[in-house]
Amino acid sequence: MGFLRDYRAARRDEAELGTGVWRRAHDRFRRGLDRFHQILESLPDREVVRAVAPTANALADLLPEVREVCAAAHHRAPSHSQDIPASAGGYLNDVHRELSRAGNAMAQAAEALTMARFVRDDDAHRLDAVARRAEAVRGHVERARALLAGAGRGVDPTGY
Repeated sequence: MGFLRDYRAARRDEAELGTGVWRRAHDRFRRGLDRFHQILESLPDREVVRAVAPTANALADLLPEVREVCAAAHHRAPSHSQDIPASAGGYLNDVHRELSRAGNAMAQAAEALTMARFVRDDDAHRLDAVARRAEAVRGHVERARALLAGAGRGVDPTGY
């Protein structure tokens, strides 16, 4: 039964996101989010887990936004290869760059969470890096959304 469910999900992803750069950007973000939650669940310090849970939830709330941006970008400029589709002013390059940076910042947030388990001096201080990286993730997702929305309204998407 799990095989059929996974097959349907893969087909849905392929239909919505294609098989190219937009799918890869979405999948990279999702893998980073999964890794962040795996690390959070493995932390032995329950106080740290409770302190980071709101940040983890906020990051998880970004996944549907990333999917929406990737699906809209794929609908506007389908991609079935490693190449970012051409666009006026190169705004799709900028959208992809922000999505890629969001995925990288997500991985850095997971790394910061891993490091927080070893630093013992000040709980608030050791979680600052996690919060900063999570805010960077949000910023990149918001910029990707704004770039795509601005291009749809005829606004110069590169003028941010």
